[in-house]
Amino acid sequence: MNNRKEQLAAVERLLDIMDELRLKCPWDAKQTFESLRNLTIEEVYELTDSIDQKDYPELKKELGDVLMHIVFYAKIGSEQNLFDIADIANSVSDKLVYRHPHIYSDVVVADEKEVESNWEKLKLKEGNKSVLGGVPKGLSAMVKAYRIQDKTSGVGFDWQNKEDVWAKFEEEIEEFKVEEVKGDKTQMEDEFGDILFSLVNYARFVKIDPEQALAKANNKFINRFQKLEQLIIKDNKVISDLSAEELNQYWIEVKKIGL
Repeated sequence: MNNRKEQLAAVERLLDIMDELRLKCPWDAKQTFESLRNLTIEEVYELTDSIDQKDYPELKKELGDVLMHIVFYAKIGSEQNLFDIADIANSVSDKLVYRHPHIYSDVVVADEKEVESNWEKLKLKEGNKSVLGGVPKGLSAMVKAYRIQDKTSGVGFDWQNKEDVWAKFEEEIEEFKVEEVKGDKTQMEDEFGDILFSLVNYARFVKIDPEQALAKANNKFINRFQKLEQLIIKDNKVISDLSAEELNQYWIEVKKIGL
């Protein structure tokens, strides 16, 4: 691994390259905060893919892309006299020191849960009007549900045990069934949302990341279905010509392979 001097030199090199690109490259020169926004989101998704796949060489590359975007935003900010990379680094450093009084002050904490609780209380002292004020609007619904529950838990608004959470999940299923019998699509949607929200909450209680769990399930299904397609082609058949029963037999065969 590189030592601290080498790490700082690498970051300085990146800053120098960005300075030059803004001057000499037509594409880089015209970029704005707004034009980079969607590209940054795409880079973060590619980063999460590499984490899910445990592809660490690719993770290094994707982290580089994200870092490049941060440097890019800092460069644009400095050109507009808004902020520069030092302001960004100092800002987050100041925040980390302030929100870790058990490290940088005399506050004593018992465990991770107490650290999270102190974090949320300190955010309110900083002027946040709501515990949920820091939850980004653009998060996926599942990640957003998890963050909402995690943040309210940080100030003590939570279930006492996982059994109560599971009971709530089962209660929401029964409420959905009632609305399904009625055929009320609006109420069915509301109740189905409550089912998902409760299930995410249970995942949090048993320390499972629901977004990651669903991502794994998606990848597993994709791998199995693509293998199913390969088996069908190997048998000189066309997937759209097969019955549901025939497709299910292929599916059983794929699962036996262990995918």
